[in-house]
Amino acid sequence: MRFDPPLIRGTLIKREKRFLAHVALPDGSAVIAHCPNTGSMKTCADPGWAVAISPSTNPKRKLAWTLELVEPDTGPILVNTARPNHIVREALEDGCIGELDGYTHVRPEVKYGENSRIDLLCTHPDRPDCYVEVKNVTMLVEPATAAFPDSVSKRAAKHMRELTEMVKQGHRAVVFFLVSRGGIQGMRPADEIDPAYGEALRAAVAAGVEVLAYRLNFDDDVLTVGPRVPVQL
Repeated sequence: MRFDPPLIRGTLIKREKRFLAHVALPDGSAVIAHCPNTGSMKTCADPGWAVAISPSTNPKRKLAWTLELVEPDTGPILVNTARPNHIVREALEDGCIGELDGYTHVRPEVKYGENSRIDLLCTHPDRPDCYVEVKNVTMLVEPATAAFPDSVSKRAAKHMRELTEMVKQGHRAVVFFLVSRGGIQGMRPADEIDPAYGEALRAAVAAGVEVLAYRLNFDDDVLTVGPRVPVQL
């Protein structure tokens, strides 16, 4: 995925009310950017860190900027949770994820489960449907290790139950962790923050739900799915 127009760099002043980010620009001015992240952004939002924001092309939008990346010295972090589904979909369509290769169609936001929508549904006339739930992983918990979620998420645990039900119905189900932070070599469930999610994830895996984790590659304003990283259950 390429940011077009290119991102604008600045410095994070503070995050406010979860959905607002105050950003200082190089010319000395300050702007308020929309922060599309419902999590705590723990370990991802220290004042003074470099950030990258994108301009809105919608003149009717209240805020003209969107917070996309936080860029500490340890490496960039993708904090816009609206981006991972698109990034993973591109990788699937380009055949870049070997475990999910060979499907003829990839459809986003398909209704399923308990009034939910699956992030990506992969289909092939000669294969069971494959339900892919994408999770953006950003929280640092140990050196080179990230964890999900960064706040209690009943919705994420519900997704694990829904994926389990798809397996019971004869489909394939995958939770895909996109590790969107530089320098990470592995990830795990954040049991210290949301033990119910960790329990739901392990129960889903025991029932046949597959787990994949891939690191995000950052190349200036281009984001792509990189190498696979281990998941510590």
